Amino acid sequence: MAADPSTRPSFQITHETTPSERVVAGFSSFGLAGLTAVNFLIDQLELEETGYISTEALPSITPFENGTPRHHTRLFSRPDLNLTLLVNELFVPLWAADPFAKSILKWTDTNTVEEIAILSGVPLPHGPQEHQVFYVATEDYQSERLTSTEIPAMGTGFLDGVNASLIGRGMDTDLRVGVFVTPVHPRVPDVDAALRLLVAVEQLYDLDIDMTALEQFAGEIEQYYRDLEERLQAVDRSDSYEDRMYM
Repeated sequence: MAADPSTRPSFQITHETTPSERVVAGFSSFGLAGLTAVNFLIDQLELEETGYISTEALPSITPFENGTPRHHTRLFSRPDLNLTLLVNELFVPLWAADPFAKSILKWTDTNTVEEIAILSGVPLPHGPQEHQVFYVATEDYQSERLTSTEIPAMGTGFLDGVNASLIGRGMDTDLRVGVFVTPVHPRVPDVDAALRLLVAVEQLYDLDIDMTALEQFAGEIEQYYRDLEERLQAVDRSDSYEDRMYM
């Protein structure tokens, strides 16, 4: 059953430490490639939870592991790394995307965050030669991060939902925003798509990531992600959104 969009949802961000100037985010979306990539980064970089996002007036989930619950949307960092990771396991319907994005943007403004990178998979018709990562980014993000990489620009199309709200804010302010997308398959988690996103992040932020551990990591979380994807697909179509792009 679809949620009632007449009740405006609210989001509250709680954090223990000041976030880094740079944020990398992965949200619940088709294929869960971005979510897989960011969760793997948290594990590889040995980051600690430093905050979370709670919500009201929105159908929620409370994930748990070994009997212990956790927040559906969390922040991770460590003192010696100028990078905060945001992982979001809660599907945010289209009608709630703008207030969700605004809560993130208010948090970035308050804490002098300078840039956000969003990792995402999109269900594009594609051939093997198009198994790569593409970007849609504000001009200042392009000049800051992309001039020394070989990541190609996405051809044409439009963004929707949270991605659109975040990059729209970046166009009008000095917040640098980059959305990195890669084609995904229905298989969950799409390990190959997550790997492509991780390679891009490694280039962008000069990280040292052991990619060989990704297959094992994905196997450990596969059933949970399958259940999460089934819940996402069960949401009424009118509540969902889908970025449209053409390479």
